[in-house]
Parts: sequence; C-alpha cells; structure tokens
Amino acid sequence: MKLTTLPQVYRHFHRWVEIFAVLSKYGLADWMSRFDLRFARSIFKDPSGAALSRQSREVRIRLALTELGPTFVKLGQILSTRPDLVGIELAAELQRLQDRVPADPAGAVRALIELELGKPLDLLFREFDPQPLASASIGQVHKARLLGGELVVVKVQHTKIDETIRVDLDILGGLALLAERIPELANYRPRAIVAEFQRQLRRELDFSRELRNLQQFARNFRRDPTVRIPRPFPQLSSARVLTMEFLPGVPLAEAARPGGNGVNLEEVARRGANAYLTMIFQHGFYHADPHPGNIVLMQGDVIGLVDFGMVGQIDDALHELIEDMLVALADGDSEQLTQIITRLGEVPPHLDHAALGLDVGDFVAHYVTQPIETLNLSTALTELTGIIRRYHIMLPARIALLLKSLVMLEGVSRLASPRFSLMEAMLPHRRTIVRRRFSPRRRWRKARRVFHDLERLAEIFPRRMLELLDQARAGNFDVHLDHRGLEPSVNRLVLGMLASALFLGSALLLSREVPPLIAGVSLFGGGGCLLSLALGIRLLRAINKSGHLDRRD
Repeated sequence: MKLTTLPQVYRHFHRWVEIFAVLSKYGLADWMSRFDLRFARSIFKDPSGAALSRQSREVRIRLALTELGPTFVKLGQILSTRPDLVGIELAAELQRLQDRVPADPAGAVRALIELELGKPLDLLFREFDPQPLASASIGQVHKARLLGGELVVVKVQHTKIDETIRVDLDILGGLALLAERIPELANYRPRAIVAEFQRQLRRELDFSRELRNLQQFARNFRRDPTVRIPRPFPQLSSARVLTMEFLPGVPLAEAARPGGNGVNLEEVARRGANAYLTMIFQHGFYHADPHPGNIVLMQGDVIGLVDFGMVGQIDDALHELIEDMLVALADGDSEQLTQIITRLGEVPPHLDHAALGLDVGDFVAHYVTQPIETLNLSTALTELTGIIRRYHIMLPARIALLLKSLVMLEGVSRLASPRFSLMEAMLPHRRTIVRRRFSPRRRWRKARRVFHDLERLAEIFPRRMLELLDQARAGNFDVHLDHRGLEPSVNRLVLGMLASALFLGSALLLSREVPPLIAGVSLFGGGGCLLSLALGIRLLRAINKSGHLDRRD
C-alpha cells in the first residue's frame, strides 16, 4: 500500500494505530529505538507478568507478533524458516509461535459449510461435532461422520479471516516500504519478503490447494504400507472447507512421553525419517512442516501425516545442487561447497570469497571427520546457515524451507529416539542419488533440456539481431544507462560551480565599489566573497572525508 494513498490509510486507520501501538509497546519500532524509552517499556508486562524490558529482543518480537494476530503469527512462522535472513536466534524463537485463536461459534461454522457446499449440514453429514478439535489462525477442525458411516475431520475457514488478512497484508506492504528506507533493514529486501509471504498466505487460504496436495501425497505413497495419508473427499470440499479421513492414533508428542503407549519409537523414528527423505530425494514434493503435532502414530507403527498446507517442491536443477552438496560434504571438498553456496544464494557485490572459503573449510574439516552415526545434522545445518548469514548471502525461499524441514525432521526423530542419526538414515538415499545422477535417463533428460534452450536461442537470436540492425540503420538505436551513486558527485560539482560563480560576481562588485559601501568596501561584494569561501571550505571538507557531498561511507 502506498503511504501517500490517503483513502486507504483512512480506511485502515484503526488497524494502523493498533499495529504502531503494539510495536511501540514492545520497543520494536526502529524510530522508537533511537530514544531512551526503556523506562516506558518497563511499565508493560508480558502475558506471564514479567516486565518487557527484561525480555530479549527475540522474545519481544515473538510476543508482539502473537498480539498482532493471525496474519503476523503466520509471518513469524514463515520467517522462522529463514535463519539466513533473521538470524538463528530469532528463527529459533519464532518457531515457538502458537497460532491458537478462539473458535467461531457453531452457528457461523454451520452457515459457512452450507454456503460453500450448497446443502444443509444434515444432508451432508450424519453427525457433526460443533465442538472443534482445534482452532488455528486460518481455520478450525471439527470431527464428523459421513452419511455412509466413515469418520472424517472437517477443516473450516474462520469467518471474515480473508478480509482480516487482506487488510493486514495491505498494511504489511506499507510497513515494508518504510523498512526499505532504513539502511540496516534495506539489505534484507523487506518488500520482497512481504511479497513472498503474501503469495504463501494466499495459497494457504485456498483449501482446494491443500486438497490437491493430499491427492498428490496419496499417489506418491500408495504402495508404502508404513505411511498413511488421509483420504480427501472432493465432493465435500471447497476453497474454504476441506473434508478428509480421520486418522485414529496418537500425536507423536504424546507417544514420545514416558510410557509411550506401547509404540516402538525407534521403528517410528526410522520409518518417519525414511518417509520424509523419500519425499525430498525421490518424489521432489515434501511435507514442509514436520512438527510432532502433524505426525500421528497408528496401529502397527504406521506413520500418519496431517496438515498439508505448507509443502515444498524440488525440481531437477535443485536436486542436482543438493546432490553436489552431499558429494562435496562426503568428499570434504570445501572449495566445491563454497562454489555451491554462492550459486545457490544471492551474493552481495563485495563478498569476501577468500574469507568465505576459509570459514567453509573450517566447517567441513570439523564435520567430515565425525562418525556418521554421531553426526548431528541439525547442528551442522544451523552452523552452515550462520556462515551464510554472516556473509549476507540470501538463500532462495525453497532452499531455506528445505533446510528448516531437515532441521525439524532430525529434532522430531530424536524426540522419538534420542540415539537416532538422520545422517545415517540418509546414506541409502545418498547412494541412490549418486546412481540416479549418472543414470542414462537423467543424462538424456538434461541433454534434452539443454537442447531445448539452445534451440530457443537459435530461433530468437537472428530475429533480435535483425531488429537491432534495423534500429541502428533507422537511427532509433538507444542505449539506456543506469547510473548509480552519481548524485553526490553531481551535487559536489554543482556546489563548486555555484561557489566559483558567486566568488567571481562578488569580486566584480568589490572592484567596482558597488554600493552600499562600508569603509569603501561593497557590502554585497564582501558578503558574497565570504559566502563563497564558506562553500568552498565545506566542499573541501566533504571531499576530504568521504568523497561525497551529502553522505559518508
């Protein structure tokens, strides 16, 4: 939203005031941090009653996002997948965000289901529990029974949540514009982050997308008896309602407690890790939110997966980069790993390649000598992310999501079995990856892709060259230059010319004794000379300090 668009600011005025009040309360507004308002923050308390001034900056950010509501909670959860942007400490704190919100009343839920599915609730379900099983930021889940007797869960979107999110996304766009003007925040590209967040949140608002995800995962695991994906019911689903099979079992968090309900946790850890690694390295389509609440343990140590709103995809190019990284780590090739990192991410213009290579070399030397069965993958990935952030390399969102999923996967696996090693579980997949990489099918697919690109280039290049030649012959050939950083030089040049012209004019006034005169000296001539002298001194000082007139490096 453009801040200069007054009607939009007026329309969302109360929400703007609320957001600024919360940011000021938690001491997060950048313009507030320039003043000593710590005494004011000490009068505010967090939900537990502790003074906010005693909380770390990361904790205050999490509390502020929680207070701002569902949209900002979702923003925090997505930023928790980007430790390369926000830092490891803040990303870890944002993973604690809970998106529990009050449930909608039963009447509103019934009305929305009937509106979306076009029939009375009694004609859709034999039984429908008005008490929700859970209520999150976007929707709430109810248990129900179909007319045929099957147990299902119905995910229903909160009423007016799309309007609330639309307003907040509009305001987030305005906040991103403000952040772009703050030098220490501009490097993180806040507008690009907000744009990515807007796309992801709008995808989550469309339950029909989650329905397609369910169908895709069901096809991928149709021959695996150790993994269970809930069966969706498209005829009872829409963009705001999703009906799927109820999976009987216990969440992993409860099964991992002492007692364990008779579950073989080591087998569960092995099966669950193998399922996720199969998604990542074979299917290229994976469940990107593997926390204990989304994993259900069923009879026979079968793994049930729920909540497919956040998924990740890996194409052939990304698969090859991951394969290169695994081979470089296995071989201890720090130079190759450094090249992969710079190919993966967006590199700053003045990157110190030598220093980055040294840090990556130390990283590889530390972990390559450790036994596979004792290597902690999440620690290694966290340390590698810290190196990437230290050199201001920005990873693509899909890479950051994959790294976060692997870290969460190892944490969940160790919750079930503390002795579990994800790196050891990856060994069979690594061997499969290396064999598949050099398979004739992969080579043929890559050659076909390269040939397609060359064919397109051969088709376009002659036509573009003819257009350039025609423009040059007709005298319409334009070269557009994008100059950057010339403003200070231009300002310095203009000021120098102004000082010179002022000095020459004042000298003429002095030589001709132009009145008014004081002690025979022209008043305007003398004043102009003094002013030109002051301008010249200022110009020399600016050049001596930084080479810029209006800013310093």
